[in-house]
Amino acid sequence: MANRPERSDAFLLGDDEEKIEYQPDTKVANAGTFTLNKEDHTVGNLLRMQLLRDPQVKFAGYMHPHPLVNRIHLKVQTSTSQVAPTESLSAAIEDLSNETDHLITSVTDAIEKWKRENDTGMM
Repeated sequence: MANRPERSDAFLLGDDEEKIEYQPDTKVANAGTFTLNKEDHTVGNLLRMQLLRDPQVKFAGYMHPHPLVNRIHLKVQTSTSQVAPTESLSAAIEDLSNETDHLITSVTDAIEKWKRENDTGMM
C-alpha cells in the first residue's frame, strides 16, 4: 500500500530525534514531563506502574496522544524535593531491568530443568 507509513518509522529515531526529553513543570513542584519518542502504551504503562511502586512518587501517569503518533508523555511528580522526577524514572528503569534479568534467568533455568527431566535420549 502506498498510503501506509513505513514500519520502521514506528521504532527508528530520526536524525533530529532524541529517545527521551525532559521538561520540568513550572506550575507544580517536584514534577516534570518526559517525552519518550518511538514508544507506545506498552512502555508507558510499564513505567507508570513501576513508578507508582516507589513511595516517593506522588503521581505518575502517561498519555499516548494518537495511535499514529509513536510517542508518549509521562508525567511524574515526587512527594519531596529531595528526589527529582529524573531520579525516580532512572530508578524505575533500573528496577525493571533487574526484574527482566531475573525473569530471563528463571525461564532459562526452568527450560534447562525440563530438558534434563524429559530427556529420553532419542536424539
